[in-house]
Amino acid sequence: MIGRRASSIPRIAAAVWVVGAPSLIVLAVLAGWGFLATPAALIAGAVILVVTALVIGRAVSDLAVLRDSVDTLGATDEGTEAVSRQIARKLAPMARELWLAIVRLGRLWHERVRTAEGRVAAAEAVIAAVPDPLILLDERRRVVRANAQAAAFVGAVEEPRDLATALRNPAVLGAADAVLRGETARVVDFTITVPVERQLRARVARIERPSLDGAVAVLSLHDITQLKRAEQMRADFIANASHELRTPLATLIGFIETLRGPARDDAEVRERFLAIMHGQASRMTRLVEDLLSLSRIELNEHVMPTNWLPLGPLLRSVAEALELRAGERGMRILLALPPALPDVLGDRDELAQVFQNLIDNALKYGRPGTEITVGAETVLRRSRHGDVGSIPFVSVAVRDHGEGIAREHLPRLTERFYRIDTARSRELGGTGLGLAIVKHILNHHRGFLEVESTPGTGSVFTVFLRQHGAGSFEPFPATVMEMQQNRHSN
Repeated sequence: MIGRRASSIPRIAAAVWVVGAPSLIVLAVLAGWGFLATPAALIAGAVILVVTALVIGRAVSDLAVLRDSVDTLGATDEGTEAVSRQIARKLAPMARELWLAIVRLGRLWHERVRTAEGRVAAAEAVIAAVPDPLILLDERRRVVRANAQAAAFVGAVEEPRDLATALRNPAVLGAADAVLRGETARVVDFTITVPVERQLRARVARIERPSLDGAVAVLSLHDITQLKRAEQMRADFIANASHELRTPLATLIGFIETLRGPARDDAEVRERFLAIMHGQASRMTRLVEDLLSLSRIELNEHVMPTNWLPLGPLLRSVAEALELRAGERGMRILLALPPALPDVLGDRDELAQVFQNLIDNALKYGRPGTEITVGAETVLRRSRHGDVGSIPFVSVAVRDHGEGIAREHLPRLTERFYRIDTARSRELGGTGLGLAIVKHILNHHRGFLEVESTPGTGSVFTVFLRQHGAGSFEPFPATVMEMQQNRHSN
């Protein structure tokens, strides 16, 4: 306090002389002209200086208190009511009113600052939470800020730099330039090849008001690789389905025209053609049934079954139904099942279709005179859907002794209409949808499929189904084969 007063003395003295100078000059003039006695003038001057010093001293002191209090108010972010009242009691009425106005202004300012900081924090949180990469650009097309997801494309943004240093795609740079020149928004698709090939969609949009860091446009990137693959798969599916139906239809039409024309009265040709037509019609029937079955399974794939069923009787029933076909090729179906096989989660008809497809494939592609072995056991496997630890499954392995499958074909076996040997598959009556149906049924059951094959020796298709009492399962989108396919395509 003493130091503050001592520092105020020169200011008070200067202010006194400035304020009192006009009055002292008037007194000096009056005394000089004889209108006022010199002693009286000196006394009046002294009184003026003393009164001025008292008034100005109080005012300067109040201003000093206000200055220090304002500094304290700014340093503490907000003055408390007690401190404000304590400071107000030290001030003269006019200074007190000024101080209270300053306090009100400070509270309003702090409130607005908190609101602005909250909005900024919320905006930053939203930007950070957006799963897609976001990049902010200034008027010079420089990257001024980016979220964590954009680090793979632009790295850490320590200082502004041109977008071309990070994304050299001409379409993206052209879209950014167009928006910076005045367009509202522009969307372009492009492809990157490193570290893996991906297809991205870039959207550049102008920001209505420039931000504090100078950003005037935002560039968002969306990975559309899976979308493009799905579109391609859909197109391939339509093309394959059309082709699979067109071939037998063309055969039927050709034979019908022949039977109605040149072979109208040829009984031998008619019987032979009718047999072929029956085969083609049966092929189309199987294809339509498989397509409907696949569509029905996909429709309910997200809803997990709630029933538990004994697996042993189901496998025996499927094996007995296929024994006649096995006998026609001189083959045997051997069941190697433990005496106490746990129940599994599943729909009986769908699981019967899974094992019928697998055993039927083993009969088609196994060597005549060999055995088809169907074995089952309980195993612990890592969960495919994020659960901690291993989960008990019942595994069912269907083993054949055929020509085997080359490694490069394994990732694509569950694709629709994918065939290793198209001619042989059609000759054996295959529709190209059997393993795709198996995959989707297992997805429905939260199970998965593994395939092992050795060319020249044979193949093993192993189904993993959830064992009774294994706890809850959440949906997961892909079988092991599908994961292998994604890795292969990458």
